[in-house]
Amino acid sequence: MTWRGSTTISDRIFACLPYLLPLVEVITFGFFLLDQFPPLAVIFAPILILWSYYRRVRYAGMIIFFALWLLVVRNEKISHFIRFNTMQAILLDIIIFLFSILTDVVGLVPGGGFAIQTLSTTIFLGIVVAVAFSAVQSILGRYAEIPAISDAVYMQVR
Repeated sequence: MTWRGSTTISDRIFACLPYLLPLVEVITFGFFLLDQFPPLAVIFAPILILWSYYRRVRYAGMIIFFALWLLVVRNEKISHFIRFNTMQAILLDIIIFLFSILTDVVGLVPGGGFAIQTLSTTIFLGIVVAVAFSAVQSILGRYAEIPAISDAVYMQVR
């Protein structure tokens, strides 16, 4: 479904770009899975390259987060479609941050290695599926409806 008018090809492409942020952020949770399945590491090689550069810049995540928030989401001159997808990517990034706190807490439990691996792999797969779904929907010119997250996005993006 297209909402508030039709989307152009450039809008569709620009709407996919913010999803790189949660994809780069979640790769740290995927190392257990990528070690066990090397063909997946080949698939995620471009993201791993981006991740290596991303980690070299101190506070890169915070800078990108606020740049997207202030320059895209709050700019009403940019199409609603791009702002919606940017806000959805930001919320996925916030979810990753909250899960990183959860894994830190689980890591305090002695002998919780298996629990951390299971939790990390689940977080990685969940975010990758959400990002893939959202990117495909964006390319098709549709709004990606992720339960609870999209509702929060609609409240933020006018």
